[in-house]
Amino acid sequence: MTYSGLAVSVEEMTIQREGAQLFRAALSLAQLSELERALSDQPRDHAGVRLSGIPERCTCLIPTGPVGHVAASILGPECLPVRAILFDKNADQNWSLGWHQDRTIAVRHRIDVDGFGPWSVKSGMVHVEPPFDLLASMVTVRVHLDAVPEANAPLLVAPGSHKRGRIPISEIPEVVRQCGIITCLAAAGDIWLYATPILHASCAASQPLHRRVLQIDYAVGQLPGGLDWLGV
Repeated sequence: MTYSGLAVSVEEMTIQREGAQLFRAALSLAQLSELERALSDQPRDHAGVRLSGIPERCTCLIPTGPVGHVAASILGPECLPVRAILFDKNADQNWSLGWHQDRTIAVRHRIDVDGFGPWSVKSGMVHVEPPFDLLASMVTVRVHLDAVPEANAPLLVAPGSHKRGRIPISEIPEVVRQCGIITCLAAAGDIWLYATPILHASCAASQPLHRRVLQIDYAVGQLPGGLDWLGV
């Protein structure tokens, strides 16, 4: 993979430079099984399930937990899990997702605050687009419950795109061309950590198997104007 004229292997990638970093075998088999049990009651017929209010997960996701410490290694011990989504791509739910930046956060209630908007409701949860500086201070963790080889729809990222600010939709193809593409392969128990604003995409699986990924956004500090993170 080429990034800014230099050859960069997956093992050499850092979240500060490329915007994505791989933590191999971040969860032991026992920890992975425990997390799978905590998620076992979630619907299996949805492409993505937005999670909130399930305390069994908190010890895993807090900064001292096996997942949260990955985010804390970048944001520090005061970081909080503020949104979680469980993706389950399989033969019946085999979608593709074009290149985009994640631009919304989940909050408890709508309170109109300067710089926050537009607003939306997703799966009954209130979401809002915050100022970009807030997104740029966040990280996103992807916990792989299943192996993700090339044929099972790995995440694609455009390295370095997290440094480009808010990218107009019309400019995304050119930014991807300039940055190149890294394919984020993973084994079960691996964690990919990436800068929340990085450009990313996913193809439909060519040989679909279960591709369960727990995705958690982490942030530091409270929101302004009385807004509260929804949390997990």
